[in-house]
Amino acid sequence: MSYCEKDIEFMRRAIELAKKGGGYVHPNPLVGCVVVKDGEIIAEGYHEKYGEFHAERNALLRCQSETKGALLYVTLEPCCHYGKTPPCTEIIIEKGIKKVFVGILDPNPLVAGKGVKILQDAGIEVEIGLCQDEIRELNKVFLKYITTKRPYVIMKTAMTIDGKIAAATGDSKWVTNEASRKLVHELRSELSGVIVGIGTVLADDPMLNVRLEGEHHQPIRIVVDSNLRIPVDSQLIKTSRVYRTIIATTVIPSAAGARNLLSTGCEVVQCASKDGHVDINDLMCKLGAMGIDSLLLEGGGTLNAAFLEAGCVDEVWAFIAPKIIGGAAAKTPVSGKGIEKMSDAIQLKNIDIQNINGDILIKGKICSRG
Repeated sequence: MSYCEKDIEFMRRAIELAKKGGGYVHPNPLVGCVVVKDGEIIAEGYHEKYGEFHAERNALLRCQSETKGALLYVTLEPCCHYGKTPPCTEIIIEKGIKKVFVGILDPNPLVAGKGVKILQDAGIEVEIGLCQDEIRELNKVFLKYITTKRPYVIMKTAMTIDGKIAAATGDSKWVTNEASRKLVHELRSELSGVIVGIGTVLADDPMLNVRLEGEHHQPIRIVVDSNLRIPVDSQLIKTSRVYRTIIATTVIPSAAGARNLLSTGCEVVQCASKDGHVDINDLMCKLGAMGIDSLLLEGGGTLNAAFLEAGCVDEVWAFIAPKIIGGAAAKTPVSGKGIEKMSDAIQLKNIDIQNINGDILIKGKICSRG
C-alpha cells in the first residue's frame, strides 16, 4: 500500500517520540502516538515508563483540541485488555477518532489483531503497515521477547585493527576512543542488563554502570561466575545495593559463598551446568522469566564464544580502533574451540558501518543457522 508524504511524516514523528521511552519501559514496547486534525498535529504522546499510561492515552488525555473526526498515528497496535493501565482502544473510541494508522500489529497474544478488530467494529477505519520496517527495528527487543520470553542479546566488542581486545600483558585501557565509549554507555542505558564473565571482573574490576551526564536508566549488572570466584571487595559487589546485581552460577544458593553474596545485596541465580560451566541457554530462560528482555554482552573471548556457540547472540556491535598491538598471546574477541571450516563461520546480515571519530563501528544481525 502506498502512503502520502504527510502520512509518513506523521508516523515518523511517532517513531521519534517512541524512542524517548528507551531504557524506561522494559519489558514493554517503545510506542509513540500522534493525533492529527485538518492536517495539523493536535496532540502527541509516548509510552514513558513501565506501568504508566500508554502512548495513545497520554496523547489523547493531554490534547486540548476537539478530537472528533481526527486521525491517529501509532507505532504499535493499540492494546485492548486491562493490565497495569486501561485499554487504549477504549479511549480511541471515546474520543471519536475517525481513522487509525497502525505501524505494526502487536504479537502479544492478549492483543494480536484484537485491538484492530475492536476499532473496526466501532466504525473506525484502520490501516496497518505504515513505516513497518523502521518500527520493527525500533522494537526488535520487544518482538523477540514477547514471542520467546528470552532476552535480545547484543554482543559488543572493541578491538584493534589486528583483532586484539587487550595487549599480551592484559592492559586494555583504552582500545577505542572516547566517542565510542560514550556510545556504549548510551547503549547500556537503553537495554535491561549488561552481562560479563568472571574473567572480565577479575581482570578489569568494572562498574558496568552508565556514566553519562543527566539522569539515565541503569542496567542490571549480571556476572556469569560458574564457581563463585567473584571477590567481595570488587566494585560490583561493593555497589550491589546501589545497582541491581545478579550472579549467575552453578553453585546452590544455600552454599556459603552464595550466602555471603546474598548478604551484600546481590541476587544469586543457580543455572544448569554444561561441561562445568553455566549453561547459557538455561541462563537466558531464567533471565527472561525475571522480565529481563535485553542484554549487552560485554564479555571477553570466553563468554562471547559461549554465547555464540549456544546461539544466543542476536546482533553484533564491533568497534575497531585504528591501532596495531600484535602479540600472539594477546586476546581476541572470541575464543573457545572456534570453527574448523570457513564455510561454517557465523555470518552477519543487515550490515551498517559508521565512522566514530576515527574508530569504525560495524553492526550486524546474526544470520539464522541450520
